[in-house]
Amino acid sequence: MKTRLKKLAIPGLRVVVGLIVALESAIFAFSASSAHEVAKVGFPQWIRPALGGSELAAAILFLIPATILVGGYALLFIFAIATAIHFLHGQFDVSALVIYAMAVIVCLTHR
Repeated sequence: MKTRLKKLAIPGLRVVVGLIVALESAIFAFSASSAHEVAKVGFPQWIRPALGGSELAAAILFLIPATILVGGYALLFIFAIATAIHFLHGQFDVSALVIYAMAVIVCLTHR
């Protein structure tokens, strides 16, 4: 039983993180409520589809076994940019981004 769980743990984590990040990215990139939030902060409207679309593409690459490495590093880069943007706007609760980044690192180191 333990061996089977060990074989499923990291791939399962990768799929769950990839799907959640892809879904959240799509919502951010394409929803009207996100557009309102971005406008309220004062960002130009192109930021939302650029950042959300890039994150969505990276999440999809992370889900594909042959492109895990490229997608993982792209996600880490995008999470770092998103963290910096949050900090610059006085939003210091980036716990979800930190958890996603650590999950990506675990998946990258246990391929």
